Amino acid sequence: MKQAKHMTPERRKGKKGKVLLCLVLLVAVAAVALYWAKDALMQEFYPLSYYETVMEQSEKNDLDPALVYGIIRAESGFDPNAVSRADARGLMQMTPDTFAWVQTMIPDSESLTAEDLFNPEVNIQFGCELLSLLISHYGNESTAICAYNAGMGNVTSWLEDPEYSSDGITLKEIPFGETREYLKRVTDNRETYRALYGERLGQ
Repeated sequence: MKQAKHMTPERRKGKKGKVLLCLVLLVAVAAVALYWAKDALMQEFYPLSYYETVMEQSEKNDLDPALVYGIIRAESGFDPNAVSRADARGLMQMTPDTFAWVQTMIPDSESLTAEDLFNPEVNIQFGCELLSLLISHYGNESTAICAYNAGMGNVTSWLEDPEYSSDGITLKEIPFGETREYLKRVTDNRETYRALYGERLGQ
């Protein structure tokens, strides 16, 4: 009967080294795969839907397209048929009253109805027009984003209150928790879009 061969310390060490090397290689391959898959996965959650319309209207209204995408994602999650409790509609969530008001601010604007807000091209066009009007009115992008969410009446009253604004232009504090969270979400969305699509968005 043959005696079992005992593995020498050197052979045992060599075998452990090979196993360790295989594990290191597997981890390296997995890391590379994750690196390449990460952007693809992120792009599923941060799509460039309606790209031509967003780029056209952003340029027309002197807006950062990453900001427009950030608002669309925060407002509707890219659902063109979205309707809020306040009856805000479509991709950029505009109420019929606001839609009618923005139309009066555009010379020779064709007459459109609230149902047209479910048309992505119309919604993005007038959402960008509204955002541009707010930025021009307040002279501060963050304040304008707050007004897009909370309404001009609320934001104007906050700016007039020393508790919330020191200069009447910027908000040092936002009293509505929803609006605070909205500004953060839009800003975070914007930075993610810049990181994922910098060149395509003209960054």
